[in-house]
Amino acid sequence: MITYQFLSNLGQSTKPTMKKILIAVLGLFVIVAAVLIFNTLSLSSKQVEPEALEAMSFPDNAFENLSKAVQYKTISFSEDAIPDSTAFNGFHQFLEESFPLIHQNLTLEKINDYSLLYTWKGSDASKKPIILLSHQDVVPVDQPTLDDWEAGPFEGAITDSHIIGRGTMDDKSSLMALMESVEVLLEESFTPKQTIYLAFGHDEELGGEHGAKAIAAHLEKKDVHAAMTLDEGGFLAQHMVPDFDKTVAMVNLAEKGYASFNLVVETSGGHSSAPPEDNTLGMLAQAIVDLEGNQLPYKLVKPIDYQFEYMGAEMPFLKKMAFANPWLFKGPVLKALNAHTTTAPTIIEGGVKDNVIPTVGKATINFRILPGETIASVKEHIIEVVGDKVKVELAGFATNPSPVSGIDSDAFKNLEKTIRSVFPEAVVVPGLIGGGTDARYFYGVSDDVYRFYPIRLGPDSMTRFHGIDEKIGKDNYKEMIIFTYNLIKRFN
Repeated sequence: MITYQFLSNLGQSTKPTMKKILIAVLGLFVIVAAVLIFNTLSLSSKQVEPEALEAMSFPDNAFENLSKAVQYKTISFSEDAIPDSTAFNGFHQFLEESFPLIHQNLTLEKINDYSLLYTWKGSDASKKPIILLSHQDVVPVDQPTLDDWEAGPFEGAITDSHIIGRGTMDDKSSLMALMESVEVLLEESFTPKQTIYLAFGHDEELGGEHGAKAIAAHLEKKDVHAAMTLDEGGFLAQHMVPDFDKTVAMVNLAEKGYASFNLVVETSGGHSSAPPEDNTLGMLAQAIVDLEGNQLPYKLVKPIDYQFEYMGAEMPFLKKMAFANPWLFKGPVLKALNAHTTTAPTIIEGGVKDNVIPTVGKATINFRILPGETIASVKEHIIEVVGDKVKVELAGFATNPSPVSGIDSDAFKNLEKTIRSVFPEAVVVPGLIGGGTDARYFYGVSDDVYRFYPIRLGPDSMTRFHGIDEKIGKDNYKEMIIFTYNLIKRFN
């Protein structure tokens, strides 16, 4: 009787408790749902209105000029290689012959023999100048891939739809577009109010140590401080975001850092018939596996938070909800944006004979470093992961992440307005680039540094960068010239 009464009372007391829990859970669900919906509805479009532009007189020989530019083999082979003076000087002579008004009206300085700095003097000395970057050098072509090209990589072939050749995408197209637009503006007797610098380095593909870096130092000595520097590194992305049919104009405000580290394992080696417990290459392989399995975390840092705001506002409702509520959904979005310091094994060395355990094994691991982290912090991470049996050494060129430029300046607004006016179908999105550019050297001489030229990229064309069958569409190249022409005029 006592037991029955106890169980009966317990059942009666449990029912209201469970009911309260269910009500609390339901209430919490309603609150979370309300926050999600409110944040989603509050995320409004950040896009500025386009404006009508005056028609530009497009140069008749623009395609032929780009074709000829490609034919100069201004190749950067390695940091130790001497630039090909015949190729670079020939290219310089070609520019002088092709753009006579530029060479009559702008001042040209050569930096470290091969880099070019043009100065277009403005009429108002009180206005801060702008610096427009590009680079002359291109990467080599793998000889075994020559048969896979539609035309020879240095022939500059022109088809009904494209100009083919190494440099048409990276980066002679932007260099030539700048030259074409300035030449047209000079034909129109245009004079900028602010001074404009055209800066063309010669070793960007090797890190820009002797080119862009030297140009920036030269400008700093002259007490030049610009409102804006613009370089490659942003683009018009088409069909590169799943279930998103709008063109995305990626204006990158910063770039990741760059560092490679050698992992070195040294042992006494030995005969392969009696392998030791700690085998040289086994230890090295384990270190690589451990690094790949313990990568640095994804983080929501500037300027990636801008991507959430600008991109998310244009998404369909459910995807917009994920971008509007990073506190809950940031994990998969950050992963999709590659928002962490990446780890990539790229070179491995060791061993001389199949029956000899090597005494030394070495692997090179490349890291693209997220803003907020540094070369030093990455090295600490590597040492913590691989342990004290593996030496960790910095290898070659390295640079920390760049500062992050703002989006509230007049310079950004001019850039944004020009993009939207030339490409009204495009959605402007500030972002972060994983690769390196010459722009990293210009923060000391500029208020803001941006990376964008309107080259159109899609899933089928991304591999053409530094790859096989590099080419640019005629229509897209025409757009690049129109864009640079209107950008210069807007700053006026």
